[in-house]
Amino acid sequence: MKIVNEAVLDRAARLCRERKVVIPTLAQMRDPSKIPAHVKQRLPKVGLWDVDPVNLFRISWKNDVQSGLFGNVNAFELPKSITQTDARIIGLVGKYFPTGAHKVGAAFGCLVPRLVTGGFDPTTQKAVWPSTGNYCRGGAFDCALLGATAVAILPEGMSRERFEWLKKIGAEVIATPGTESNVKEIYDKCWELRRTRPTDVIFNQFEEFGNPAWHYHVTGPALAEAFEQAKGPKGRLAAYVSATGSAGTIGAGDFLKKTHSGVRVVATEAQQCPTLYMNGFGDHRIEGIGDKHIPWIHNVRNTDAVAAIDDEHTIRLLRLFNEKTGRALLQKEGVAPGVLDKLPLLGISSICNLLTSIKVAKYYELGADDVVLTVFTDSAEMYGSRVEELAKSRGPYSELNAAMDLDLVRSCGTDYLRELGYRDRKALHNLKYFTWVEQQGKTSEELRALWDPAFWDERYAEAEGWDAMIDAFNARTGVAQAL
Repeated sequence: MKIVNEAVLDRAARLCRERKVVIPTLAQMRDPSKIPAHVKQRLPKVGLWDVDPVNLFRISWKNDVQSGLFGNVNAFELPKSITQTDARIIGLVGKYFPTGAHKVGAAFGCLVPRLVTGGFDPTTQKAVWPSTGNYCRGGAFDCALLGATAVAILPEGMSRERFEWLKKIGAEVIATPGTESNVKEIYDKCWELRRTRPTDVIFNQFEEFGNPAWHYHVTGPALAEAFEQAKGPKGRLAAYVSATGSAGTIGAGDFLKKTHSGVRVVATEAQQCPTLYMNGFGDHRIEGIGDKHIPWIHNVRNTDAVAAIDDEHTIRLLRLFNEKTGRALLQKEGVAPGVLDKLPLLGISSICNLLTSIKVAKYYELGADDVVLTVFTDSAEMYGSRVEELAKSRGPYSELNAAMDLDLVRSCGTDYLRELGYRDRKALHNLKYFTWVEQQGKTSEELRALWDPAFWDERYAEAEGWDAMIDAFNARTGVAQAL
């Protein structure tokens, strides 16, 4: 990275000095033992969601919510009593990030490289976060810590909790028509802002390489570490499953392919909007994923299979895992109390990832030595209003409802899963043309470059230079030295 504007960089450094902001490095996010002692002394006194600059250091998969410091990677293994598979299914837990979702890290990956090079002026410019939910929340949180103004753009049909929290934290909120899959409307609003508010800086998660770069350098190693902790003497990393919203999280699969030969990367989406599965479109209820287009930053060449999950199944399992009657049935069926307590760690898209992981384990006939990794991006805490809406529209949740919904998990089959050959992946890559070249101003030459594996190696290598620039920025502010 190179310095873009010295004057802007000076103003950003001055603001961070005034607010006592120290920017963490990627190395510290991967390995919190590298965080300075003076930061660790402060952390136990600060709540996970508090608008305090020290919480930038909690953008990590290793937060220990009990001590306020750090531990092993936060991960949750689903037992065979639920999955009915011999393969082990383990998901990283996003709830223990500030904002309750890992997207705060993706937002960091887009914002900070510009901040520390003078490419974004937090004193005069607004940061615009186009999103279907958690990304704009992460961006708004990062901005609040830095003292910058955030603009959150998200569909009006997203859960009430998202809108309430965004307004509470002081973000400007713009609601666009539609629900999860209406991303075109978000892009249209971004183009309107470019015309009417040209000083705003748009951090588009669907095209910003800082998004998958953060996941490559932070989420990828966390997944590998979770595997090493759990694998046992004969463990094999068989697959990595990720829903494709912005295609940032699936970028961690690029890391795993470098470190674990034979791992399959499986993308998942809603059956009601099967863009990857069959070039389809439609509306669905798995909030935050499946957006009727292929994100610019999706390295499709590294995707080995795609799966589609019925959104009705994710909604029903949300009730099973969180309503009293559902939990009572699960306990009767042999699910341990410790597991029951952790099931609310899965939000709607996390349940989609779980169902796909089961589908993958059955499709590839994986055994007890095989591990399927995924990400539980956010928790049921984000969807309390959805559970209330379901209770009102469908009535009380009975034991019969719970039994039928548990059968959805246990009988999850291998349908709606398609392995991708070379030509299949190239066809999906070519679909980017219609969104990104025809609509969003990219060129055919840029699109062709994305197919070259060397392109992605270069982008990820560029992120290795972030830490030096972050250290230089922190030295310029002088905050770390003063503390």
